[in-house]
Amino acid sequence: MSEDLGFGWQSGLLDLPAYLKRIGYDGDPRPDAATLRALHRAHVTAIPFENLEIILGRPITLDLATVQGKLVDRPRGGYCFEHNRLFAAVLEKIGFEVVALTGRVSMGAAKLLPGTHALLHVRTPGQPVEEPALLCDVGFGAGPLEPLEIPGDREADQDGWGFRLRPGRVTTAWSPSTHLWEMHQRSPDGWIQRHTFALDEAFRVDFDVLNHYVSTSPRSPFTARPYVQRFSPEALHVLDGTTLTTRRPSGESSERALAPEQVPGTLAEVFGIVLDGDDPARLVKALDGSNLDV
Repeated sequence: MSEDLGFGWQSGLLDLPAYLKRIGYDGDPRPDAATLRALHRAHVTAIPFENLEIILGRPITLDLATVQGKLVDRPRGGYCFEHNRLFAAVLEKIGFEVVALTGRVSMGAAKLLPGTHALLHVRTPGQPVEEPALLCDVGFGAGPLEPLEIPGDREADQDGWGFRLRPGRVTTAWSPSTHLWEMHQRSPDGWIQRHTFALDEAFRVDFDVLNHYVSTSPRSPFTARPYVQRFSPEALHVLDGTTLTTRRPSGESSERALAPEQVPGTLAEVFGIVLDGDDPARLVKALDGSNLDV
């Protein structure tokens, strides 16, 4: 067996039929734009965003076997590095040209924040370089439902949800060739800059380093409380700690507080996440502020 030098996404280790069944894709996937859009939509709406392993005191591991076992073989989800680790392998297996990128999540903040988000820049085989590529963002938890053209400046209305890409502002004189982009999402109060990213290639090892920070640092928002999202054309469901929020494309929203013991059932009913073993009890203890070593 040849040495793994860290390039590519190890798609030879992927169980593609199991993945397609998990996301409800019925067909013969081909490396074309129509297939990519369908796969993106199916993935985003089938596999939720969640950080529960961190809250349960377990590490997030990005080897393909572990990610596939969690997101495909079990009724679980993950966050951006897990989602895009899996989706990159899927696209590579089908025959797409895949380049990973990393982004800085801002959610409207002016402060410079670290690069903690993963995205994928995808082309069909042999696609001319002058034609727009497709930006895939399956791991944010709140869409988009389908890829966005890049470069591109059109607002995308996807089943009532609004997204757009805009060229960003480069602030460093030493990198005049940097191509910076901003992802915007439409909210009831107007457009909000969701994250920025540069067209600089990232690799599996970069995912590993960033994943370590996101999953272990006390400064990371994902080490502080459960954060779960389920996105569909009809609604965005968000569990933030013990607060359950539902937003609609119209801008309508509702919110309710849950008791800690209600959370495991809500995860199953609303998010399709079924915790097994003693994990439901451990999660309730974590939400109660109790020690997880039970």
